[in-house]
Amino acid sequence: MDSRTLAALAPLAILALALDLWCLVDLARSRRTRHLPRWAWAVLVLASFPLGPVAYLLLGRDREARA
Repeated sequence: MDSRTLAALAPLAILALALDLWCLVDLARSRRTRHLPRWAWAVLVLASFPLGPVAYLLLGRDREARA
């Protein structure tokens, strides 16, 4: 890849990393999750981008159990 392509992809890579980190921090702060244990959501978030973070945000977050 040339430098222009890498420069164009850099913001997307930063956003992807930020989404993963935000989901993991939210997961660490939460008291409980829905449908899967917390460790399983962490593996899913890390292993399958972008579906893992999106699935956690839509299905895994327990909105009533915020710390």
